[in-house]
Amino acid sequence: MNPITALIITNIIWGAAAPIFKFALENIPPFTLAFIRFFGAGLIFIPLAIHHWQKINMRQWLEILLVGFFGVTINISFFFLGLPKSTSINVPIIACSGPVFIYLFSIIFLHEKPKFKVLSGMMIALFGVLVVILSPVVSNGGVLNFGRIGGNIFFLIATFGTIFQTIFGKDILKKVNPYQVTTISFLFGSLTFLPFAVGELNNWSFHQLNINGLIGIIFGVFFSSAVAYFLFYYGMSKIKAQEVGLFTYIDPIVAVLIAMPLLGEYPNLYFFIGALLIFGGIFIAEKRIHYHPLGRLRLITDKIKL
Repeated sequence: MNPITALIITNIIWGAAAPIFKFALENIPPFTLAFIRFFGAGLIFIPLAIHHWQKINMRQWLEILLVGFFGVTINISFFFLGLPKSTSINVPIIACSGPVFIYLFSIIFLHEKPKFKVLSGMMIALFGVLVVILSPVVSNGGVLNFGRIGGNIFFLIATFGTIFQTIFGKDILKKVNPYQVTTISFLFGSLTFLPFAVGELNNWSFHQLNINGLIGIIFGVFFSSAVAYFLFYYGMSKIKAQEVGLFTYIDPIVAVLIAMPLLGEYPNLYFFIGALLIFGGIFIAEKRIHYHPLGRLRLITDKIKL
């Protein structure tokens, strides 16, 4: 398969994830769905992990578990907890702000001197994030809506989980094959959901599972986890890392196209303003001086480990 096609399919799947999972959470509790999704996907990856298995030391085990903690436990917990509170179309917009915070982390951890053009672009993008997060206040006539704002903040915390997953994952993926890392991180992450999932079964049982929850399970296990990650690693192995990030801009478009008929969610003016500021700011920061924050991740990782 062409790597570009693989990455397009990957981001179509991930773009569809937020509205489909919000649809599923109308029936099945969040931690129960999270456990089934990642435990099931982890089982699917086991044969690939065994086939490519290599010996790993204690430090590498720790790094892989950190990938699972940030990328699965933190990211998915706050992603699922935020979905019932806010609109699903906000998820990919807020997630696209990752480079903004990676750049800020490079200043904090590396004590780099900010460059005016990059910082200006990133501040524009950061303002766009705030527009999206705080839009429930403006669109609600100035009345504070803690529920929707809280949901948007949860999405932001989920984005931080992805950022730190990338920071720790970039280093370990150079030493350990991706299928092994994925299997261990998926299974470890799923186990962190288990105590909460057991608690949810006090008020919910699988006898209540309907088409909403079933779609969420099938989509979560087979598509957004197994298929998407497999295609993502394949595509990432064939083209430059800087080019991989370009495909994430597909996600918001897909999310809107699915959320409108499935959930009745429609983008408002503040959604478009926030998206324009985020994408425009990142474009200004990266395009004009050919800067890409992901290129700094290894340096940030080394600094964190000190």
